[in-house]
Parts: sequence; structure tokens; C-alpha cells
Amino acid sequence: MDTTTFYHQSVLLQEAVDALDIKESGIYVDGTFGGGGHTREILKRLGKGGKLIVFDHDKDAWKNLPDDERVILVKENFKYLKRFLRLHKVTKVDGILADLGVSSFQFDTADRGFSIRFDAALDMRMDNRLDFTAKEIIQNYPEKKLQDIFERYGEVRNAKTLAAAIITGRKRATLNTIEDFKSAIDECIKGNPNRYLAQVFQALRIEVNDELGVLKTFLKQTPECLNTGGRLAIITFHSLEDKLVKNFMKKGSFEDEPEKDEFGRSLFENPLKSLKDVLPSQTEIKQNPRSRSARLRIAEKK
Repeated sequence: MDTTTFYHQSVLLQEAVDALDIKESGIYVDGTFGGGGHTREILKRLGKGGKLIVFDHDKDAWKNLPDDERVILVKENFKYLKRFLRLHKVTKVDGILADLGVSSFQFDTADRGFSIRFDAALDMRMDNRLDFTAKEIIQNYPEKKLQDIFERYGEVRNAKTLAAAIITGRKRATLNTIEDFKSAIDECIKGNPNRYLAQVFQALRIEVNDELGVLKTFLKQTPECLNTGGRLAIITFHSLEDKLVKNFMKKGSFEDEPEKDEFGRSLFENPLKSLKDVLPSQTEIKQNPRSRSARLRIAEKK
């Protein structure tokens, strides 16, 4: 099967690439290559002298690389942005794009362990070269730490009860699979079961892949890597990551209120100018329901 045909339907495709304001001879970064949808659209607009550096730490994504001499594949997480630009002798780029969503392929491939629809090992690794999986969390995290990640990353209302149920369940049997886990927490599920489990799985996935820590590391490098007037375009899918991106673009900080001096002045100047945010159209949402929670935020290097 051709993975490019089913790996992922890119969200906000035209809008995200439009946001980069592509120059034919420019240098660009696709920080989350995935199925290559955004990459192929960027390549359509790049001239022969242009260059596109793509990052992805998921080996399944590497199969989607187009045969194009303008593309450089970096088989690593985008948190290593600055390091690998230097390695490829690139000091500044004209635009950086990142789509923070989990790919359709990852959700729909049972043995990756991302979806509640399948029974598989409790995995959820974006980069399966790493050892740490969701099973490690479920089997080894202390109760308070479990409660914390479900509250912070999944906004699970009964996180304390859920954490206690996991501790009880793992004393009775090893929780190896998704079905083992779902059975152990069955009595904790509140409201719509699919929604509840989606929140729980989101929390586990964020913890396994350190998604918010990785995002912060990546974002902090982007101003230094952009040329003046260069664009930063980020597609988010949930409030936790969107808040980080929004604050960073608008204030140059991840906090709601950046640090100020005794006179109320910001201690540093934000190197970015926040431009706008874009939501998917109703047409796109109808064609691709997974796009309904997406938001594109755009900023420009001053």
C-alpha cells in the first residue's frame, strides 16, 4: 500500500503554506513532515534554487519522502531544529511550519497504541526508537503522579479516582494492552465513554512523548533561526499546546504575563510579531472531521 495515500490528510493545507509567504529561492522548514502534504505544497511554490528541510522522528513517515533534490530529511524530532540547521550549514530560514496533530496513520495503525478503537500494546511512542511507552506510565507511576498527568494533560475531572483505579488494577494483574487498561478503569468512566477515554489517552500520549516540553524547546529556537520577515506557522489541536503557541507568538513568553521590571516594563522585546490565527472552514471540517479542533497561528520575525 502507498503510505502517502492514507498516512494523513493535511489540515489547513493551503492556509498554512500561504502563511509562509513562499519565496522561490527561499529556505524553509517543515518541522512535522508526516505524510508530506504540507511539504509537497511548499515544493510546488519553491523554485529550483529553493530548499526545504523536513523533520520527523517517526520511521513510518520517512517512506513518504518525495524524490526531490531540494528536500533534506532529518530523521529526528523538531526540538533539534537549530542543531540540524547548523549541521546542514543553514544559519537562517525564511519560514518554519509545524503541524502538531497526531497523524491519521498513527491513529489508524493498531499496533502504535494511539487509539481506543483497537486492542494493542500500551505504546503511544511517536519515535519507536525510544524505550519509554504508555505501559511504563500505567505500571510504574505513583498514584499522585498519575493523577497529575490526567488532570494537566487530559483535563480529566475525576483524575484522583482514575489514578486510584489504575493502582488497584495493576496490583491485580499486569496491564499490558489497551483492553487490559480499559477494563481496569471501566468503573471510572464518566459521561461519553469515547470522549472520556480520548482525554485519558491524550494525557498518556503527551506524557510519553513529552509533547509540551518538546514544543517549548522547539519554539524557543525559532526566532533565532528565522530571517527578518520570516514566517512561523503552527497548527495546534488542543488548548494546552495552543496556549503555549499563542503566548509565545504574542508575548515572547509561555506565561500569561511575561516577567516585568519594577516599572512594569517587559524585561525583553518579543522578537516575533503575531499576525493572525485561522480556523478550518466548514467545508474542510465536513471533508475531514479530524480538522475540527485545529487552529493555525502565524507570526513574523521582526
